[in-house]
Amino acid sequence: MKLLPTTPPASGSPAPLKKALTTSLLYFFILGDVLGAGVYVLVGQVAAESGGAVWAPLLVALCLALLTAASYAELVTKYPRAGGASHYATLAYGPFLGFLAGFCMLAAGVVSVAALARGFGGDYLSEFVSLPVVLVTTVFLTALALLNARGISESTRANVIATVIEVSGLLLVIGLGAWIVLRGDGDMGRLADLGTAHQGPAAALLSGAVLAYYSFVGFETSVNVAEETRDPRRSYPRALFGALVTAGVVYALVGVAATVAVPTETLTESSGPLLEVVRAAEGVPPELFSAIALVAVANGALLTGIMSSRLAYGMARDGLLPRFLTKVLSGRRTPWAAIAATTALSLLLALTGDVTTLASTLVLLLLVVFFLVNTSLLVLRRDTATPDHFRAPTLVPVLGAASCVLLATQIEHDVWLRGLLVLAVGACLGVIAAVRRRRAS
Repeated sequence: MKLLPTTPPASGSPAPLKKALTTSLLYFFILGDVLGAGVYVLVGQVAAESGGAVWAPLLVALCLALLTAASYAELVTKYPRAGGASHYATLAYGPFLGFLAGFCMLAAGVVSVAALARGFGGDYLSEFVSLPVVLVTTVFLTALALLNARGISESTRANVIATVIEVSGLLLVIGLGAWIVLRGDGDMGRLADLGTAHQGPAAALLSGAVLAYYSFVGFETSVNVAEETRDPRRSYPRALFGALVTAGVVYALVGVAATVAVPTETLTESSGPLLEVVRAAEGVPPELFSAIALVAVANGALLTGIMSSRLAYGMARDGLLPRFLTKVLSGRRTPWAAIAATTALSLLLALTGDVTTLASTLVLLLLVVFFLVNTSLLVLRRDTATPDHFRAPTLVPVLGAASCVLLATQIEHDVWLRGLLVLAVGACLGVIAAVRRRRAS
C-alpha cells in the first residue's frame, strides 16, 4: 500500500483562508454542530432498543465517538486543511477510497435531512395541527431548500438564533426532570433498566448506542474550518474534546430526565419523546416546548442541507459528480442545482423510510467514513514530515476502527441493504471518476 506524498501548494494556488477562529470560538462552533435535533427525536427509539435507561447508551456512544474524535484531532493537526475524511483517505489509500469517503459523507447528509424531515412531522407538530406526513415533509423540505438557495448568510443568521433556542429546550428538559424527582414523582429505578424481551442488557446497550451515536455526529464536519483556526495544533484538540464532553454531559442528563420522568412505554410510543417530560412536569405549556423542538429539528435539517449541497457542488466542480450540479443562481450565487438534487433525494428517502431506519442508515454510512479515518491515521503514521502535532496513543485508532465494526454488527438487515446500495452507487461513481481522470491526464 503506497503512502501518497504531501506536497506544498504551488505558487499559483488560491490564497490561504483567514485564520480567525480562536479556541473558544471553535469550541462553540463544534458544540453547536453536535448539540442538535437528534436527541429531540430519537430518545424514544433509544429507550425502545436499550430497555429504558436512555442515559447509558448515550454515554457509550460518547465514549465511542471520542475514539474517532481523537483520530480526527491527530489528522487535523497534522494536515490542517479543508477536505476532512476524503482528504485523509486519499492521502492514505488513493483517490478511489478518498472519493468513497466523500460520497458517504454526502449520502449521510442527505439521509440525515430525510430523518429530520420525518421527525418534524411527528408529535411536536401535532400539538398545533394534524396534517398528512407527505404534505408536511414536502412543504418542510421545500421551505428549507428555498432558504438555503436564498444565501448562506441568511441561513447562518437563522442558525445562531435557532441554536440558542434548541439548547434552552434541552436545559429546560433537564430542569423539569429534576423538578419531577424533587416532588417525588420520578421513578429512579428505571435508571438501571437495561435489556428487552429479545435482548440481554449488553446487546440492548449496544443496540441503543447505535441510535444514540446519531446524536453525536457533527464533530467530523469541523475539520473543514481547520485552515481558519489560529494555532490549530493547540486549539483543535481542546475545542473538539471539550465540545464533545459538554454535549455528552447534556445528553446524559436529558436521558436521565426522560428515564425517571416518563414510563418507558410512553417514551417508545412517542415521536416527540421530550414533550412527554414536559407533560409529566406540568407548568410549561406543551405548545411552547413543541415550538422549541420544531425549531431545533428545522435548524438541524437546514445546517445539514447546507453542508450536503455544498459538498455535492464541490464534488461536481472537481469532476466527481455530474457537471450539472455546479449551476448557481446568477444573483445569489448559491448552488441551486445541488440544492435541488439533494433536497429531492431527501424527500424520496423521507417518504420511504421511518425515523429509526433513516437514523440507522446515517450511522452506518458514517461508520464507513470513521473506519476509513481511523485506519488512514495508522497508515499515515509513516509520514513524519510534520512532527509538531497532536498524537493519539496507537491503541486509540485501533479501538476506534474496532468500535465502528462493533456498532455495524448491531445494525439491522434492511438498513444494511440500503447502506450497501449507497456504497455500490458510490463505488460505481468512483470508478467513473477515476477513468475520467486517467483520460484527462
